[in-house]
Amino acid sequence: MNDHQRPDRADDRRDARGRQRGAARSRGQSHRTSQAPSQRRRATDPARTAAYDVLREVDASDAYANLVLPPMLRERGITGRDAAFATELAYGTLRLQGRYDAILAHCVSRPLDQLDPEVLDVLRLGAHQVLGMRVPAHAAVSETVGLCRDRVGAGPAQMVNAVLRAVGRTSLDDWMDRLCTEAPDETTGLALTGSHPVWITRALREALHGSGRSTDEIADLLEADNTAPRVTLVARPGLVDPADLSDGDDQVSLAPGRWAPTARVLASGTDPAALDAVADGRAGVQDEGSQLVTLALAATPLEGRDERWLDLCAGPGGKAALLGALAAQQGARLVANEVQPHRTRLVRKGLRAVPDGAVEAVRTADGREVGVEEPGAYDRVLVDAPCTGLGALRRRPESRWRRMPADLGALTGLQTELLTSALDAVRPGGVVAYVTCSPHLAETRLVVDDALRRRDDVERLDARAAVRSVLVPGAEIDLGADDGGAGGLDVQLWPHVHGTDAMHLTLLRRKA
Repeated sequence: MNDHQRPDRADDRRDARGRQRGAARSRGQSHRTSQAPSQRRRATDPARTAAYDVLREVDASDAYANLVLPPMLRERGITGRDAAFATELAYGTLRLQGRYDAILAHCVSRPLDQLDPEVLDVLRLGAHQVLGMRVPAHAAVSETVGLCRDRVGAGPAQMVNAVLRAVGRTSLDDWMDRLCTEAPDETTGLALTGSHPVWITRALREALHGSGRSTDEIADLLEADNTAPRVTLVARPGLVDPADLSDGDDQVSLAPGRWAPTARVLASGTDPAALDAVADGRAGVQDEGSQLVTLALAATPLEGRDERWLDLCAGPGGKAALLGALAAQQGARLVANEVQPHRTRLVRKGLRAVPDGAVEAVRTADGREVGVEEPGAYDRVLVDAPCTGLGALRRRPESRWRRMPADLGALTGLQTELLTSALDAVRPGGVVAYVTCSPHLAETRLVVDDALRRRDDVERLDARAAVRSVLVPGAEIDLGADDGGAGGLDVQLWPHVHGTDAMHLTLLRRKA
């Protein structure tokens, strides 16, 4: 529903402010950390320095923080509470960058885009410590000024000191109220306080409505995107039992997943790579939503043979490894196709524990050409299409600031071509799963509708029933209203509802 269609915008905006204040307080309770870096005064704090260096790498090289920070911490010998502090400082600052920039704009005498990027990153790190972490205000300001002197230079240090003191004179709740009050409309207010670009906030709201959910959930969804996800492991069927993932190590704490029988949630602070089953490929790190959509494809009833499966866009290999393990159990063979050679290598590594007889090939090829080159050759096909990744913003917080509305045109064109190729590659009676890690309607329902509009040999299946069939026994999952998501057939998962990435699943059958 558009803002101008809402019957009482003033009441809605007050409600939105209340929800965002509650979300901010929730963050303060669940994401604040104590002043970890050994709580000793030092010229340059290693944890804060690491967080700063991550932000600079992300900005200057378009790197992803989750690929930069862990090796940096290892190389610098930052461990324990200092490593946890650096992690929360870096990731928290990136997630809440939009909120902090809006606050800093009130405290800096010139537009933020006129500041040196290095200085702006220092200010963002300081703002997160002052408003988002359990760091005493005087320590946050003092340590950030020291970081500025060491990493940027003495010149801007006085300005950094003055700006952060101004930030700290107003509480987070009062800043949130001010940002909402000054915003031109409710969506902009939610975007600023919830730290998402306005266009993404609007798209997520529309996606909620399109999947049969209330648009009033938008504040909770934005907050979930700003909450660090738990590490979830997949125990690949036939390779390792979920109960055996800890390998008898009493120091490793694992809890059952909420939905998938293959899922186990790792306790905070445990390195998954230290587990033998992860190291040798019998298990892996995989979001529970990714596990569910893969399990649903493998469990969907077929008409006729069930011998050859295809993962059309297999990199980096998580879903391919789960599919391979399932194929081995069901007597099928998997072909894993990936267009990028370096990602093909990752797929091959991910499949290393799957029995050879269940993996027919791991190859590098353009998925758009498979349908022409191998028409009707496969019984099950997974199209895990390249997308904006708006469903995984909690994992890659910097991506929300990189994506632009213009990205959608090229991506949706590619998604339609890949889905068309998959429908040609599957045999009559076979099944195609179209999956994206984005809830954006342009990348989900509209892509499928566009592909189906051009052909009369495909029918939509009940993906909701397929997902429910693979759940942990006794689990009841809320998939929205029955009239949402293509007549209540498609599945759209949500971080704030299901605790997963916002995975989308459409199941299609080629008519016999």
